[in-house]
Amino acid sequence: MAPAIAAEEGGRQRRAGTRQHSLDLTGEPPPDGLPGDTEALLPAPARARGYRSELGSILLLLVLYVLQGIPLGLAGSVPLILQSKSASYTDQAFFSFVFWPFSLKLLWAPLVDAVYLRGFGRRKSWLVPTQYVLGLFMIYMSTQVDALLGDGRGRGPDVAALTVTFFLFEFLAATQDIAVDGWALTMLSRENVGYASTCNSVGQTAGYFLGNVLFLALESASFCNKYLRFEPQPRGIVTLSDFLFFWGAVFLVTTTLVAFLKKENQELIPAKEETKGITDTYRLLFSIIKMPAVLTFCLLILTSKVGFSAADAVTGLKLVEEGVPKEHLALLAVPMVPLQIILPLIISKYTAGPQPLNTFYKAMPYRLLLGLEFAFLVWWAPKVKHEGGFPLYYYAVVVLSYALHQITLYSMYVAIMAFNAKVSDPLIGGTYMTLLNTVSNLGGNWPSTVALWLVDPLTVKECQGAQGHHTCATAAAAELCSAAGGSCVTTLDGYYVESLVCLVLGFAWWFFLGPKFKKLQDEGQSSWKCKRSN
Repeated sequence: MAPAIAAEEGGRQRRAGTRQHSLDLTGEPPPDGLPGDTEALLPAPARARGYRSELGSILLLLVLYVLQGIPLGLAGSVPLILQSKSASYTDQAFFSFVFWPFSLKLLWAPLVDAVYLRGFGRRKSWLVPTQYVLGLFMIYMSTQVDALLGDGRGRGPDVAALTVTFFLFEFLAATQDIAVDGWALTMLSRENVGYASTCNSVGQTAGYFLGNVLFLALESASFCNKYLRFEPQPRGIVTLSDFLFFWGAVFLVTTTLVAFLKKENQELIPAKEETKGITDTYRLLFSIIKMPAVLTFCLLILTSKVGFSAADAVTGLKLVEEGVPKEHLALLAVPMVPLQIILPLIISKYTAGPQPLNTFYKAMPYRLLLGLEFAFLVWWAPKVKHEGGFPLYYYAVVVLSYALHQITLYSMYVAIMAFNAKVSDPLIGGTYMTLLNTVSNLGGNWPSTVALWLVDPLTVKECQGAQGHHTCATAAAAELCSAAGGSCVTTLDGYYVESLVCLVLGFAWWFFLGPKFKKLQDEGQSSWKCKRSN
């Protein structure tokens, strides 16, 4: 439902596989005629192992993904803080670039795979320094972030500086994700490697919850005074500065333990997964994109989420604008946490077969209609607001709407992940999977940024009560209107315009392009195999 309580669809991507830096290893092209579905990323052991034998590794992956979700959650909380400080939607659109690194990490993923210290470990060579930098950066920013958010006495938030800061956070988290995803494929045996995606989904959801919902609740003075204190205080239990310092320390301690106590399973690294180097990997990516089936998939998935952009990117901010406390909005996600953990497990039963995109196609119209439901909630908010806030039944409707939204969102997300895993050629490492997931992620980010940017231009305001003729077309004009004794009144909210346009565009995609999207799963495995030459 937009940055407040909507789960990030992005961030769950596999990494690109390349060779060891400075070693003269050459990747062999996959032999013709081998069915991709039967190829294994890791060699099958002689005897199957149960998950209990690797419980330590599974728990470590879970912890690493939880840490990865913390910066995501913190970044998701900042737009709500900015909205409570009356930031414009243009500022919100600018800040939304913070979420792009997870959609663009394919650009540097080959470097993470190709350059490393063999004695220290292929994944630890990047994981350890990245998490150390994240921890130190968090501790440093804990001394600066209060000033960047504004003092509330005439000095507003420094949106540009906040965007750069949190963009770096997300860049580091995305780099950590590349290393952890790559390590997951070798940390676990072949029969248990499926638990890696479960750790990814559950861990990132838990981390996002801690960095978003828990932080916003503890940061709110009204929430803490009402539920957690006997004597009211002017501020919450924690500030963003406190939160950054605490998690910075957790990153440093956890990283130190991983560096000294956990060793990589070198014997599980498959030789066939290697490619020829960084240049070879980028050349390989280009050759994959040129394949007709992959190119069609990329074009379709890049446009498939346009219909959800207004609902996903703007709704939460609009609710805050209409007076819904940001901490209440975040806390409404608490009942959703069990649902978000269970949903991927349930939906995977329907996407595990040969046609996972059927689930994507069936869920899409329901998610589009929920966009209208969200617009109704925004319109309804001022109608039911009273001095004490909002009635309980309003929050109940919001929770129900959000729960239905999560079901449709996860149905589409799990379906895409299952399809990407199904068609990816395992003999060229994680490059293929990373490419498909990156494009899927980018397909959700660019429409959200555009939707935020268009809210203000599509909004029509009139100056009422002022002497003379005044407009509210620009910020300067609005100040002149106010100086003349008038006020700017919204006569047409761009959010509602976007909601209707997105609904039309979404159903047009579903009706005309959806069937073509589903037909991609009927393509033979040869349509997805990349022909390589030495």
